[in-house]
Amino acid sequence: MKALVYHRSIPRYLLSAFFSRLQRKRFHHLVTPLKYQDVPFRPARPGWVTMKTLLCGICGSDVNLLKGAESMLLEPYASLPAVIGHEILGAVEDPAGSGLQKGQRVIVEPVLDCACRELPPCPACARGEYNLCGNFLEGALPPGSFLGFNAGASGGMAELTAANPSKTLPVPDCVSDEDAVLVDSMASVMQPILENFPAPDATVVVWGAGILGQHAVRCLRAMGFAGRLIAVARHAFQADLAREGGADTVLRSPSRQELAEACGGRLVPTTMGGGNVEGGADAVFDCVASTSTFRESLLALKARGRYVMIGTAGELGKTDVSSLWFRQLVVTGSAGYSTAMWNGGRVRTYQVCLDLLASGGYPSRGLLTGLYRLEQWKEAFQASFDKSGSGSMKAAFDLR
Repeated sequence: MKALVYHRSIPRYLLSAFFSRLQRKRFHHLVTPLKYQDVPFRPARPGWVTMKTLLCGICGSDVNLLKGAESMLLEPYASLPAVIGHEILGAVEDPAGSGLQKGQRVIVEPVLDCACRELPPCPACARGEYNLCGNFLEGALPPGSFLGFNAGASGGMAELTAANPSKTLPVPDCVSDEDAVLVDSMASVMQPILENFPAPDATVVVWGAGILGQHAVRCLRAMGFAGRLIAVARHAFQADLAREGGADTVLRSPSRQELAEACGGRLVPTTMGGGNVEGGADAVFDCVASTSTFRESLLALKARGRYVMIGTAGELGKTDVSSLWFRQLVVTGSAGYSTAMWNGGRVRTYQVCLDLLASGGYPSRGLLTGLYRLEQWKEAFQASFDKSGSGSMKAAFDLR
């Protein structure tokens, strides 16, 4: 089958990092260790559901890998070579006794937890927090926490893929292919929102208006948040979509004073420049996770405010963290998706997102902005590297 395979090559990884620093918006396909090639297919384990890939989204983690920007500390949690891609919509080819029907559309929750590794549940999996599984390096599969980053479990940027039956969710007929492929990116935002849901009268900042920020605005509103919602966008098309999704105010690359005023605080001058912020937001969902967004988020929060990192930073530069202790802030991150407590019970985040899309009440227009054939992989990744030039929010491979 045809597939996009990422190979282990330290020299090419370092070259990718070097050239990406020189030309941040360009996909340097000549140096990346990604190849479009023919590979044999077989399910990772007996009993896994085989499916024909219909759509597979391009995630920010895929882009970071190709940029040579992944954290070195996460190297043990992937194995190579690997068919990449984990935002998967497929049509069942072989149900393998799962109870699914051939031809049925399914989405794949790509976490390779204890159930996938044929191990007794670790404490995290037993709690339903399988995104924090303690056995990502053990069991019947090679090391790796996700489909698409695992040498034994093929990802979705290929003609065929397979998944453990526990990780397949049937797609209702009322949900289009184009909406269904959004569930993975949506769930990666819904998880931290369910776990850190703001008070009804809170002021919330969503930093970044790419696909994660757009989902953050929409998920907050869809789950009933009625407080003040401020989005920070870089580009005009992102700002327009954030307003459409439910943001009260959208700021375009704001100054510190503009941010302070929007949050209900005020800028307090400091002798050496920059200034501090008095008062501000109750919560920030940082969907960028850069040095500047981390720094400005800490300043924008009022006492006992909550900072939630949704974007996946590897390293942050020099940052003044005095606000962290001076205002007793809460700082947390988020890893993928699993289940969460909501309205007194435990819900599966992937299912919550699928149900919202099926309800027709989730504004998805403009979120999927480009479909590419697999052989167009260079163009697809270039669009994802240069979002301002391409106007891309979320690109996906179309194998239908």
